[in-house]
Amino acid sequence: MKIQEKKDLRRYQAKHGSHDKRMYLPPLAIIGGVCVLFICLFLVTGILYLQRSERILVSFLENQGLGITGVVQRLSQENLNLLVQAGQEKTETPYSLPKAPALYPKAWLTAQLADLGREVDKRWQASHLNRGDIKKFADEKGLWLVAIIDKSGRSVFQNRRLPKEYYLPLGNSSSPRELSLDLLYELAQQRKIGYIALQRKDGSGTVVIALDRAGLIYWGLKVAVEKAIEKLGEGQKQGLIYMTIVSRSGMPLGKSGRQPEKWRANDIPFNDLLSGTVKIASRPVVYLQKNILDIATPLYINGTIAGIVRIGLDKQSTDRILQENRRQLLSFLIFAVTITISCMWFLYRNQKRHLAGIVAIERSLEKAERLSALGQLAAGVAHEIRNPLNAISMASQRLKRDFNPPEEEKNREFQLLSGVIRDEIRRLNAIIEEFLSFSKSRRLELRYYPVTEVLQKIVNLIHEEAAAKGITIKTSGFSSQEILPMDMDKLQQALLNFVKNAMESIKGGGEITISVIRKEKERLAIRIADTGCGMSPAEMERIFNPEYTTKEKGLGLGLALAHEIIRGHGGEIRLSSAIDSGTTFEILLPTQKPPDVANSSSDRTGETT
Repeated sequence: MKIQEKKDLRRYQAKHGSHDKRMYLPPLAIIGGVCVLFICLFLVTGILYLQRSERILVSFLENQGLGITGVVQRLSQENLNLLVQAGQEKTETPYSLPKAPALYPKAWLTAQLADLGREVDKRWQASHLNRGDIKKFADEKGLWLVAIIDKSGRSVFQNRRLPKEYYLPLGNSSSPRELSLDLLYELAQQRKIGYIALQRKDGSGTVVIALDRAGLIYWGLKVAVEKAIEKLGEGQKQGLIYMTIVSRSGMPLGKSGRQPEKWRANDIPFNDLLSGTVKIASRPVVYLQKNILDIATPLYINGTIAGIVRIGLDKQSTDRILQENRRQLLSFLIFAVTITISCMWFLYRNQKRHLAGIVAIERSLEKAERLSALGQLAAGVAHEIRNPLNAISMASQRLKRDFNPPEEEKNREFQLLSGVIRDEIRRLNAIIEEFLSFSKSRRLELRYYPVTEVLQKIVNLIHEEAAAKGITIKTSGFSSQEILPMDMDKLQQALLNFVKNAMESIKGGGEITISVIRKEKERLAIRIADTGCGMSPAEMERIFNPEYTTKEKGLGLGLALAHEIIRGHGGEIRLSSAIDSGTTFEILLPTQKPPDVANSSSDRTGETT
């Protein structure tokens, strides 16, 4: 039946092609469009979710950078306050150093400047120093004065010549003086010029470094920042890759870790950070084969922006979170697509099943209309044709009996023509009988009757004809006295049609086997098997259609009539066949009356004849 349904569906689509497309394709297209839209919306939502997650994680790292900056800023402010307080104390002698330099804040600045003096002295001893080098060194380090004084007290190198006012007589002196430690001391007292002198152990010379107000502010801030970074200490454990702090002019104030490359143009809004319009700026970079977030934020000292803090934070943990979110999104997307495709397939299959049901209903309606038309046609044909046929038949018999030509040759030809007329009348009468039988096949009167006696009658009717064609009739199970509710004449007609169909399929001798089998508790099987030519699947699909026939003569209503009669008895027909392997019809009949006819028919058992 599945093959039949598919063929009917194709025939229905061919017959109602345009209507079917309007009815079927748009819903499927709508379902597919909605599913694609759903997937796209989910994908867009997932991408937006990932972007939002990335922004949240970047904000988290930025807050972490602001926290580190805040700690450095607070410690730098504290160190700078201590340094200012220490600077306001006076030393006992011009050349004395603060007591307890490890604890006293002024020692920090002194130690820094002393290191610079040693570096200058080292170059002087190696004879790799000239006035240009001294000037470049002072500019790079933000120093007001760098000078080298020999053991006689005269200046050997210095980065600048002092302004005239510094050489005017000071105190009780009446003449300008050369640069010396005494002059520097007096300048420190009156002009607020701070300095440090680093004398060699052998007394062969002295390196002098002096700071004006701007230099003192820069180096005080630098020392405070560097001590704050040292105190921060455990920065690497917080994911800190590097930290570098520069002043407003770009001079270095402090650093930690391996320093990154310098900023290129437009990497960081430097001016916006210094003006305070931008509180923090960040960008993802790859540094030391690591994904990091490069952060820049202003450094506030005494309530004003004193420089910029640049921090590099490791993004490894945040990248792992984002990667996990991407995997989850991909997995969920695959799951959603699978569910969507499954729903589409289910809806398509459900819609196709409903369409097949509609086709089956329409096919049943068409068949019912066709059968009704055939019934009406059969009644009309019987009424309109039978009487003329009877008249023609009687006239032909009269001609044959009373008007035979005397000549032998003409008489033979006359007998031949009259025989043709008689045979054709008989054939037309058979066609009318088929129509009449088909139109009346559903009006059944069921009585209980032995099925084997019906089959035995059929065997007796066809035995001589089968023997003439070289066909052997075999029976099986006829000894059982199975009683079924039946319309005996119509059931006999249906079974006879099956047997005749089997005989017509056998060419040149063969056999037909008729069997009675108790198939189920409430059903009996009558099996009619032949050794004929068999049928193809296409022929099996159409064998019970009234309009289908393989005969050169006749209407092909025999098996269609048999099918209607068996169905009217509440039975079922099963067919199996193959080309050149014969055909088997298995007719399953109920042993009890169908409910719709049980009350309208008597339960009298028919008599055996």
